[in-house]
Amino acid sequence: MKNSGTLRITTPTEREVVVTRVFDAPRSLVFDAWTRPELLKRWLEAPGRSMAICEIDLKVGGAYRFLWKGPNKKDVGMYGVYREIVRPERIVRTESWEDWDAGESLVTVVLEERGGKTTFTETVLFPSREVRDSVLESGLQQAAAVNFDRLAAHLATIRNA
Repeated sequence: MKNSGTLRITTPTEREVVVTRVFDAPRSLVFDAWTRPELLKRWLEAPGRSMAICEIDLKVGGAYRFLWKGPNKKDVGMYGVYREIVRPERIVRTESWEDWDAGESLVTVVLEERGGKTTFTETVLFPSREVRDSVLESGLQQAAAVNFDRLAAHLATIRNA
């Protein structure tokens, strides 16, 4: 899968990371790919692991939990609560990691559609600069590039179905 070159990762403040990527799909499809477990499991992976658990209660106050497993790898889990949902344009949720006491982050996803293409913008507000820097050093850019390329390929199969 080829990276379209539209992935950008910036650090506008000491505690934030902003990830943007343009997808060749309407935002309703991108929104569904992020919020429907059967779709999310098809493309969102952790390095060397696939998603084994994908629980989503998509409502304000509803919880989610993801767990990735892989051969000879430690399980990786993430969970949080939805704070705001405006279909198909905005999702605000908390994010915490199992087995890593990094505190709770606030994640805001905005989807803007122009001419059938959707700009995905995710702003993550970390509890500290140290946590943000740790995430950046852990390979965020490479993992995001791989997953977003997988998402782009998935969206293409949906659009062409």
